Order: sequence, then C-alpha cells, then structure tokens
Amino acid sequence: MADVDLSFPRYVAARKGAASARAREGAHYAYGADLKIRSALEKVRPVGISVEATLRFWQSVGKNRFLGSAVRVSERQFPKIHALVQRCAEVLQVPAPTVYVAPQIVTLTVRTLGTTDDAMIALGSPMVDHLTENELLFVIGRECGHIQNGHTVYLTALHYLTTAANLVIRFAAQPAALALNSWSRRAEVTADRAGLLCVRDLDVATAAMVKMSVGSQRLFSNIDVNDYIQQLDEAQGGRGRFHELFATVPYLPKRVQALRLFAQTTYFRSVINAVGDQPGLSKEECDARVADLLAVLR
Repeated sequence: MADVDLSFPRYVAARKGAASARAREGAHYAYGADLKIRSALEKVRPVGISVEATLRFWQSVGKNRFLGSAVRVSERQFPKIHALVQRCAEVLQVPAPTVYVAPQIVTLTVRTLGTTDDAMIALGSPMVDHLTENELLFVIGRECGHIQNGHTVYLTALHYLTTAANLVIRFAAQPAALALNSWSRRAEVTADRAGLLCVRDLDVATAAMVKMSVGSQRLFSNIDVNDYIQQLDEAQGGRGRFHELFATVPYLPKRVQALRLFAQTTYFRSVINAVGDQPGLSKEECDARVADLLAVLR
C-alpha cells in the first residue's frame, strides 16, 4: 500500500514532480477546461477537505471494501483484457494500471479509483459479456486517460460524495460535489479523447458510449445510433438542461459531438496518419467549440 500524506495540499505538491512527465503526455490531448478547472480545485477548501477524507477512508478500508470479490486481471486471468490494458498503456505511454473485473458491479459501469500512485480500474462484469474487444479497448483507454491526467483522487472523492449512504453527509458536501461535478464533465471529454487515441475508430467509440448509456446489448441491437443521439439531443431542451449542472458526465449527444470534433483535429489525424490535404482543427479551436457545446447556462 502506498504511503500517502493525508494533508491534501502537501499531497498535491509531492505528487506534481512524480507525475509531471505523465501529465505532459496527457496535456497533448487533454481538454483545456479540464486542466484549468482541475488546477482551480486545488484551491477550493471544501474539495480539499473532501479529498483528504477520501484518501484516509480509501487507504484504511475503502479499497478492500470496494473490491470485494473482484478478480484481478493478469496474463492468466482474463488474458484478453490484460492484453488490451498493455496496448492502452503503450499508446498513452503510461505504466499499465491494475485492472479488476468486479462481479459486484452489475451494470455496464467502470470505475477508476485510488490515489495518483495507487490507482486501479474496476470493470463491471457485464462489460466482458456486452462489449466487443475494440469497445473494451476504448473503455480501458478512457480510464488510462483518467490516470494519466491526474484525475484519480478527484474521481474517488466524487464517487464517495455521490454514493454516501448518509444523506446528511451528502447534503453537507454539496459545495464540494458541485465543484467536482463541473470538473468531471470536462474530465470525461479528456478521457473520451484518450479512449479514441487507443481504439482509433470513432464508430467503435460511439458504439461503446451508447451501449453503456442504454445498459443492454439486446437494446443496442435494435437502436440506430444516430437516431438515438438525435432523440436525446431534442429531449434536452428547456428546464431539463439544468439537471446537467448536477451530472458527472455530459449528456451523451454532447459527448459524441465533442469526440467527433477531436477526431477532426490535426493532432488526432497525425496520430492515425490521416492528415490529408485539408487542414484539421487546431487543439485550441477544438476546445473552444467543445466549450460552447458543453455550456449549460447561456
């Protein structure tokens, strides 16, 4: 178990040096608003208090309690998933993270939790049955992107703030939760980009996102992806838009459109050797369009 200083400001300062090279790699594709808000979070006292409490709980009992009967992925256990993890780590130039298949997670859900030095990915067991190999590559790439970009402690804090059984605690933690929600919606854009860099196929990435949204392979087989995304987009208007202020991820149509914009950048085209004659979007132009796309209050 990694030894973590439970004072959040000291923890952040200590880990900046160790993670600097990894963060520089992530910054090549990371969404600019994610970087900006994450830097500001370090100065928000309610967030600092929540993260300190999370680190303390995670290292004492949280990790063992969360994993339960989870199976650790290795060359002998889930070798195909192990190979996907190695591929993602190689593409993103990060150490291969520890990954578990968690039978206690009964939905198409994945969690990346822990600390910067002791991060782990937990795949809900339905992932293995309902996602194709390439779709799993996208999902694992996303979570590796979270780790590469220093999201782990904030994701862990947000997980416990939103799942705490004590409603009084959840109410008292609302200032921290709202700040982390706002950041998380931007962090998911960064993670989606990491997943696309790993799988290099926009259709596969979109299919994986839609499957995780509907939660069923059977339902997905009867869905036209473009029609479904358009339907969700049309239903988002009016007062329903304000629910997004309390969401940890952007609405699916926004995520898909944001990823489509990233796929048009010169950076991504150069990665997949598809530059062509037409210039792609700069990262700055892509980020500006994504910022407009994600805006809840206009």
